[in-house]
Amino acid sequence: MTAFKPLLSLFVLATLFSSALQAGNDEHKALNHFYVQFTEAFEHLDTDKLASVYDDNACYIPESQGKEITMGKENILDLYNKFFGKIKHKNARIEVDFRVIERQMESKNATDIGYYLIRFHPPVDAGEPVSEFSGKFVNVSKKKQNGQWVLTVDTSNRSDPSFYFNAKPTPNLYYGRQFSALPSLESAQSK
Repeated sequence: MTAFKPLLSLFVLATLFSSALQAGNDEHKALNHFYVQFTEAFEHLDTDKLASVYDDNACYIPESQGKEITMGKENILDLYNKFFGKIKHKNARIEVDFRVIERQMESKNATDIGYYLIRFHPPVDAGEPVSEFSGKFVNVSKKKQNGQWVLTVDTSNRSDPSFYFNAKPTPNLYYGRQFSALPSLESAQSK
């Protein structure tokens, strides 16, 4: 029987380690799902897809120096409604993609750091080219008592698109659709 004790101990440790890894992977999947929800909301110009993303007391810190901080989920969703309304009014469409390069995580808090890229597609009959802008972001999340992750702080600023394109994938972190550089912008950036 004593010969089985080390084997039993090793089995118990391996099971605990495997369970801890799976729990960590589940947390990453839940946090990565935020970016899927944002992508779908932009693609469909549908604020309802963001309703479960933000905490009731979340704050959005805009990139513009001339705009104040927006407090509360309903106010943040109202900003998106106005933004999506402008895109719809122009009969245009918009896409967004994210590349998370760092995640600092504790049991009930997480901070994601990365790059985003937004592409604006004007109406086909406008004859205008697709345009894009990009930036850096920091998202702070918390895990609620029911186990759901929600954003508590959403902030971003502008940056050169090359940072998005040059970001390397990191295991377990959201890496998006891998937009390629627009041909007209790619040649302008290389000058």
